Amino acid sequence: MEEEETKNKIKEPFTDYGRYSYADYLTWQLDEMVELIKGKVFRSAAAAPRRIHQEISGKVFNKLFNFLEKHPCKVYVAPFDVRLPVKSKKNEDIYTVVQPDICVICDKSKLDVMGCIGAPDLIVEILSPGSNKKELKNKYEVFEESGVQEYWIIHPDEQTVMTYTLTTGKYIPSRLFTSGDVIESNSIPGYRLDLEYVFKDLD
Repeated sequence: MEEEETKNKIKEPFTDYGRYSYADYLTWQLDEMVELIKGKVFRSAAAAPRRIHQEISGKVFNKLFNFLEKHPCKVYVAPFDVRLPVKSKKNEDIYTVVQPDICVICDKSKLDVMGCIGAPDLIVEILSPGSNKKELKNKYEVFEESGVQEYWIIHPDEQTVMTYTLTTGKYIPSRLFTSGDVIESNSIPGYRLDLEYVFKDLD
């Protein structure tokens, strides 16, 4: 009986109780993507991301990849595990594991076979229906605390972007960007993203 309960727990993590670590995360056998934020499990929608989400992700990733092709920084697209340790890098001591839509890491020592351990320089999240609260509150707080230098939130339906730049440990928000604006990255010198290109022909 105990063996069956343990097996079920491995296959089915719950958000209502307990605190889970990256060590737990590695044992789960799930069909959908989950993330850990301060030990709590957050599930993604069972369905695949919407087409518009994927189009925007592809456009932003493409521009970053081309810009960084001869650059020491590396860009990755989800699914890609980013572990954000607080005190120890041991699997059992890591309680936040996220899968950003897009992330850029410039310190190669943070990259290993499992993904990234430590704060990326830039994280880009593209909002999906029902995910706004997680992106805007939970991830905002943990990215700020972990030292993610720059955090972009793209709203596909409204065709807007907000960027946050870490300054003395706190995020400073930008104005609201929209189609026609060009965003200049603070963490990746020289990188500029034309939002007219990003939001063009999304019908």
